[in-house]
Amino acid sequence: MKEFSGELVVDAASVGPPGRCPDCRTVARRVHSSYYRRLAERPLGQRPVMVRLKARRFFCDRKSCSRLTFAEQVAGFTERHGRTTLGMRERLHAVAVELGGRPGARLCRKIQLKAGRTLLLSLLQAPPVPDRAPRVLGVDDFALRRRTRYATILVDVEASRVLDVLPDRTTETLATWLTEHPGAEVICRDRASAYSKAIRQAAPQALEVADRWHLLQNLSNALEKTCHQHRSCLRKYAEREAKPVPPDVEVPLQQLPRTAIVERTRHRYIDIHRLLDEGRTVAAVARELDLDWRTVNKYRKTPLDDLLASAANRRPNTELASYKPYLHERFAQLGSQAPGHRLHRELRERGFCGHVRTVQRYLARLATGQAETQHPPMPHPSTIATWVTRPRQALTEEQEDQLLQVRLACPDITRACDLGWAFMNITRNRRGTLLMQWIQQANNGPKPLSGFANSLLQDFDAVTAGLTLEWSSGIVEGHVNRAKTIKRAMYGRASFRLLRTRMLIQP
Repeated sequence: MKEFSGELVVDAASVGPPGRCPDCRTVARRVHSSYYRRLAERPLGQRPVMVRLKARRFFCDRKSCSRLTFAEQVAGFTERHGRTTLGMRERLHAVAVELGGRPGARLCRKIQLKAGRTLLLSLLQAPPVPDRAPRVLGVDDFALRRRTRYATILVDVEASRVLDVLPDRTTETLATWLTEHPGAEVICRDRASAYSKAIRQAAPQALEVADRWHLLQNLSNALEKTCHQHRSCLRKYAEREAKPVPPDVEVPLQQLPRTAIVERTRHRYIDIHRLLDEGRTVAAVARELDLDWRTVNKYRKTPLDDLLASAANRRPNTELASYKPYLHERFAQLGSQAPGHRLHRELRERGFCGHVRTVQRYLARLATGQAETQHPPMPHPSTIATWVTRPRQALTEEQEDQLLQVRLACPDITRACDLGWAFMNITRNRRGTLLMQWIQQANNGPKPLSGFANSLLQDFDAVTAGLTLEWSSGIVEGHVNRAKTIKRAMYGRASFRLLRTRMLIQP
């Protein structure tokens, strides 16, 4: 062993029995010559190691063989054309699998491994895809670039292993893969119609299973829409139950500030309704005004006063939000000359951590009537949907009381909560046989719930199987999260081929 400029050089010689010809597999008898190979080896501590191996070249004495000579390979140590030992190659392969190109190269420099990103990426080779699909196949999509490009992941649910990754999520691509890889008996999927069509085309004998998590997500969206449609009922009930404090001094009427965003909202509302009155469609108005169709639809349905109020309060001070009722009460008592420093000290005693200027600016808006109207506190529709889909024993007493008040506020919300609990009971206890009865009840309920029930009818067999059998897409979702982690670790610069390779290689 020698040392050259911090590098340890190990001299070695091959003294084993003669090797076999790589073409005809005949054992060699004569040595042709010898030569030196320089092989990078795993570092010793923080010092790189280089092996200088004296290897032999043999004659191939078989006359029918086209090869005259061949170089020997040391089993478990060298390979043909390799510049690293097999142990070093395995270590570099592990780094490439976990980190990829540039991040792997940065790590190699720190741990004294001689490898660049090109070498690391060349070590990654996707394993072959099995000829037959597994008995239980999981299918789901994930975003390569959100709202632009998507890919499809195929998972062996029983073995929890990624089988393949497809470059898109179209019906044709999945149908082609299922045709080339038959054998799937159960296919777990989400409720995307493209996957359902592909399965019916290429694997009609397979049992489709709709994932329970996606069903609960659809239920939560329907509950949230119902609560959102009846927010006026919630607000009226909250105002009726609230105990108003009679002010000593009247607060000035609210006046909208003439800011740029308020004026832009006013002009945009006028332009949109002018074009709609001319008979234009929402899509045509969106194209002419260079707006998203959702924005045009919102301006079509929402009154101007609500839009202006939302624009005036586009950036509410959330830090001060919980203390605004107290400020309103003190402002009514002290009048328009309320001292900001004094009220700031009072808020500090109640836990406020903001600056005095925050309080002074809000008091100035109160004095000019530009502060938003304070409504009694009420839960958000998404919060109500979360309470309904959560197990009842997991709710606190305060949440139970608030949910009871919500149910008392509106009969439609009460009906939606009852239907939600009934569907949750079917899902948790896998009582898929009761699904048709639930659908019939939901058709007489609020419109979002009846729409959800009708969507279940369109995919009735798969939904019933998902609510009855043990299979689900839970394992598939776990691999989707791992795919997102790998994709983000590559900073979005790597190709789809590299992403697919790393997903198939990693266990």
